[in-house]
Amino acid sequence: MEADRIILRPWRDSDAETLYKWASDPDVGPRAGWPPHKSVEESLKIIRTVFKDATNTWAIELKENGEAIGAMGYGPSCECNLPAREGEPLIGYWVAKPYWNQGICTEALQLMLDHIRQTTDIKSLISGHFVDNPASGRVMEKCGFVPTGETCIDEKQYQGKNRPIRVLRLELNK
Repeated sequence: MEADRIILRPWRDSDAETLYKWASDPDVGPRAGWPPHKSVEESLKIIRTVFKDATNTWAIELKENGEAIGAMGYGPSCECNLPAREGEPLIGYWVAKPYWNQGICTEALQLMLDHIRQTTDIKSLISGHFVDNPASGRVMEKCGFVPTGETCIDEKQYQGKNRPIRVLRLELNK
């Protein structure tokens, strides 16, 4: 999938060093609910397990340099506490800190939503963001997600204890 500045593509083993460079930043993972990566080997393991097992998870590749700078994906609602409807997929994403506030996540999310509309019969999507990460919520809202008015706590998420998650949903019009 391709947009103006980015390509959504499968993760490759060769992305491990770049993934580690970005995912080891202590400001990145905790905002999304996962711990910073501790080694290139850990990043490679994530590529080979988490990203490979999630068939609808892609690297966000910056066209200008061919580097993976984040991830975008959707899939079955995980073991989190979001109030998903039966069969309603959960979306998630992150981007490396040097690329924050440049509209890249919005571009990537819109690209993925276009793909979902064109290739699936999914009726709605759910997502959420820690309330202390409002930028993530702005990305969702720019792409049509609407706050449900619900919040939840998910202690299974990294640093999730006492961090409310604001829930948003997108109704997909076919």
